[in-house]
Amino acid sequence: MPLELFGTRSCPYTAELRDDLDWQGRAFVEYDVEEDPSARERLTALCGTPLAVPVLVDDGSVVQVGMSGRSCYVAPA
Repeated sequence: MPLELFGTRSCPYTAELRDDLDWQGRAFVEYDVEEDPSARERLTALCGTPLAVPVLVDDGSVVQVGMSGRSCYVAPA
């Protein structure tokens, strides 16, 4: 199962983590929690609220929140 990256299009730290994963050659599936309600629900189940992105999930477990200690807050739906 590939890594899962939960983020938003507007979060610069999501873009930074995406670029880092690409540079490492790691396969991942990306979800935009502002555009995809089911991805948002899944992320909420994994992390609770309030939501901060980016979040990296490996085999159903959260392995990283934020990028270099920085993250973006996602407003409640």
